[in-house]
Amino acid sequence: MSPFSDKDTLFMLRALELAAFGKGKVSPNPLVGCVIVHNEKIIGEGWHKQYGKAHAEVNAIEAVKDKKLLSDSIAYVTLEPCSHFGKTPPCADLLVKHQLKKVVIASTDPNPLVNGKGIEKLTSANIDVEVGLLEEALMLNQRFFCSVQKKRPFIILKWAETADGFIARKNFDSKWISNKHSRKMVHKWRAEEDAIMVGTNTAKYDNPQLNVRDWQGGNPIRVVIDKKLSLEKGLFLFDGSQPTLCYNLLESKTHKNTVYVALEEENFLEQLLADLHAREIQSVIIEGGSTLLQSCIDDDLWDEARIFVSKTMFKEGIAAPMINGEQLHYEKIGEDELKIIRNGKN
Repeated sequence: MSPFSDKDTLFMLRALELAAFGKGKVSPNPLVGCVIVHNEKIIGEGWHKQYGKAHAEVNAIEAVKDKKLLSDSIAYVTLEPCSHFGKTPPCADLLVKHQLKKVVIASTDPNPLVNGKGIEKLTSANIDVEVGLLEEALMLNQRFFCSVQKKRPFIILKWAETADGFIARKNFDSKWISNKHSRKMVHKWRAEEDAIMVGTNTAKYDNPQLNVRDWQGGNPIRVVIDKKLSLEKGLFLFDGSQPTLCYNLLESKTHKNTVYVALEEENFLEQLLADLHAREIQSVIIEGGSTLLQSCIDDDLWDEARIFVSKTMFKEGIAAPMINGEQLHYEKIGEDELKIIRNGKN
């Protein structure tokens, strides 16, 4: 029998809702929300709003007007409170200081600096702790968990394909397969992730800006593969408007806002992902082209795929990638269909 009540679930759902407000702002930290409840009434709530700033527990406690109520209150936290000094002091210490009656935690923190140590601090201070409420918390922080456990970014593959299965025309032109509403959604996604990557042909033929224009939010770090450094420097990717990483086989250097990183030919993609991880980049959207996307699929280097299927017909062209996975989501966006699938092997 579950130790959690329906009201426990409602309070944790609110904490998860709050945590999601930090998307695109807190990486490489996890998304965390916190709700403080006294006599089944919320008296304080908060979330981690920005990397380097106060954590969710701090913001929630600050929101409580009468601090005397804390010792008779329950904190609902989406992730195990941190137990180490980082940019901010340990949140577990703060909860101990105020001697909360109970702390309900959705998920433990796999970070070796925490991983059970936060819970141990709480229980050692005679605070009742319950763990494991709502698996949604695992999905919310899958980028953070992937970074800690797999030592690489969470990889999202994204493409639009025609009704007859093409990702571009024979001349590499892909404008426009999806509709304007689908494209706006893509800009929202860009604002939520750390980086966005394309291959050489996409950079050459599409000349993408890879920024957030149709949504409010920060621009992701741009990543381009240009093994032979053959791309023209007049492309948007090299305009210096946002940080850009160019992975190649020839040289490592920095020019204005672009960092060139030389890798070995063998296991090129694995090296690239390892370098992104070393730079604390927790997630990357790969937007093409077909060769890069298929390489990720074939090498099992992907976690989620977001695929728009339009009613447009090309009759011939460059075939869309072939992928199998577990469907997470389906919806109609105008006449487009959006399918989101996850890699069931990971």
